[in-house]
Amino acid sequence: MTTLSFDAGAAAYDRFMGRWSRLYVPALLDGVELAAGHRVLDVATGTGEAAEPAAARVGPSGGVVGIDISLPMLRAAKGRAAGRLALAAMDAQALGCRDQAFDAVICQLGLMFVPDLDRALRDFRRVLRPGGRLGACVWSTPDRVPFVGFLADALSRQLPDQRAALHIGFSLADPARLGEALAGAGFRDVRTARETRRIVFESFEDYWGPVEAGGARLGQAYRGLPEPAKRVVVEELRTRLAAFRSAGPIAMEADALQAFARR
Repeated sequence: MTTLSFDAGAAAYDRFMGRWSRLYVPALLDGVELAAGHRVLDVATGTGEAAEPAAARVGPSGGVVGIDISLPMLRAAKGRAAGRLALAAMDAQALGCRDQAFDAVICQLGLMFVPDLDRALRDFRRVLRPGGRLGACVWSTPDRVPFVGFLADALSRQLPDQRAALHIGFSLADPARLGEALAGAGFRDVRTARETRRIVFESFEDYWGPVEAGGARLGQAYRGLPEPAKRVVVEELRTRLAAFRSAGPIAMEADALQAFARR
């Protein structure tokens, strides 16, 4: 059985997921109303794609702490930090931070992978100052994120016993469920918003190269397949993505769900 982890795919993450997920970051930072001097905790910082622009917004009078459970991801983020970010290995469900230490907590495409969602959200609330804001971004349903959803579907046909793990990235796609989780953890002024961005791959190879290199969890699942199964997956993706191709690039819309709340 393949173990799905971000560790092994950290080096290729930005080429597969990071290059597109960062398109949703500006709206996330707008939603938590970051300003100069704010202290920000970026949970599941990954390669730092949200932490870096957050640091630019809060400026030298503020500060950003990026945490992740994956050491390889943190090593990838270190090159971005350039002294502007503090990075630490930490579990989102057990934050090693003092109470009311931050003006904002953000989580860019990481919340759906947290095993105990309520425990994590309550700890996010604990480290926020009164009135501090939480912003989280998660993927929408598989059909609304085709470049990821098609891959998860194809891999699930080869690894049916791992279907739930392969589709966990879409587990918070229901706005009602996400909103209820935030309210249940004690947050107020909860709201959700759907953000749509245009995703463009210059060719199938542009799309497939990072997957083949093991980018993120799904890329690692692909690399663990036997060769005949790999060929089936490649051909399925090539066929399904062809519907989005018109005289060259592969272009599609992809949705993310963003949730905001106040302590």
